[in-house]
Amino acid sequence: MPMIKVCNTYGLENLPLETKGRVIALGLFDGVHQGHLDIIRKAVSIAERDGLTSTVQTFRNLFKNDNKSLYTPDERLKLIGGAGADELLILDFDSVKNMEPEKYLTDILLYRAVADTLVMGEDYRFGKDAEGDVNMIKEFAKANGIRVIVVKDRLLEGTDNKISTTWLRKALSEGDVDLAAKLCGGRYFSYSGTCVHGKKLGRTMGFPTANINISEDKYVVRRGVYVSRILLGQRVLYGVTNIGRRPTLEDAVNDVAETFIFDFDEDIYGAKFSVELMHFLRPETHYESKEELIDAVDLNKKQALEFLKGQGFI
Repeated sequence: MPMIKVCNTYGLENLPLETKGRVIALGLFDGVHQGHLDIIRKAVSIAERDGLTSTVQTFRNLFKNDNKSLYTPDERLKLIGGAGADELLILDFDSVKNMEPEKYLTDILLYRAVADTLVMGEDYRFGKDAEGDVNMIKEFAKANGIRVIVVKDRLLEGTDNKISTTWLRKALSEGDVDLAAKLCGGRYFSYSGTCVHGKKLGRTMGFPTANINISEDKYVVRRGVYVSRILLGQRVLYGVTNIGRRPTLEDAVNDVAETFIFDFDEDIYGAKFSVELMHFLRPETHYESKEELIDAVDLNKKQALEFLKGQGFI
């Protein structure tokens, strides 16, 4: 994992106070899609050129109830660090949500974070009731000797459609992980965690699974069955993953990523791994019998192998 400094603030009193200037990428960066990466990489390139610190400023506690974040804090940290940023500045949303835009610019970005350059997208908004915008930042920056770089919207290749988190969420809610991957520059949406014990009912039916409990703060895609790629240590494996609550066998309360891995029969309980969702096969379904479920899983395994072979993965 890239080395990246994390300033995880639960209030404003422990924000960094340093003299070295920062090139700060502004945004929520929830989906870390291609548009987000353009902003982050621009900040990194300017900082490297000018000998400054590249900082990505984002938030915690912004998502409430069912509006969950696409990536957990650890996942977002890994993605942002992978884009080359030196530092991730995580502001507690409850501490700033009622802050006037001018106060946010002055107290946080100028005095606390020592901004040299601010980098943002065209539609960036901030402050109480999202009253602050790019024009306000430009006026403030001009008065305080700060550079402003506005990164143009990224359009999905071959279209006139702007890549956005809203579009990404819609794709995932429909199970269109193929489109979601395109919006993220080829990166598949994933679930990561520790392999946990289930009820081992799949093993009794001929398809043992590796299970990850999906954390309560993590977005759940359309429940159903997907072709998947599994990252286990240095190994890359393939399989079929059900995202959901196992209505035929269990009808659980919490969502689980339950994965059958092709040509694999190892005990990995307690091991950490990731499951990338590559292609949607069918919605989660309640079957009347275990026999119907077994037939459906067998069909999904055949469909997954056809997809993987057709795409040149195996």
